[in-house]
Amino acid sequence: MKFDPTQKLVVSPDVLVQDLGEESVLLNLKSEKYFGLDDVGTRMWEALTQSESIAAAYKLLLAEYDVEEELLTQDLAELVDKLSSKGLVEVVETSN
Repeated sequence: MKFDPTQKLVVSPDVLVQDLGEESVLLNLKSEKYFGLDDVGTRMWEALTQSESIAAAYKLLLAEYDVEEELLTQDLAELVDKLSSKGLVEVVETSN
């Protein structure tokens, strides 16, 4: 999936999130399937769902982690793709 960095992630209404310390478990109530996130995945989830855009989440994570820009871009794209394909988030346009 290609996404526009100006887009935003919104948690789907049928998703429950349980924080387990550094990890998280997401439950899609429609599919009744769980999705687990490790500590880095949880931080990426938080940044993506709480930031005003994917680009803002990217900048925040780039400042927090010692990671190459290309690798972070790839990791974010993969996570956004997985989350959206499992119905856990919706990728929406920001209202600028």
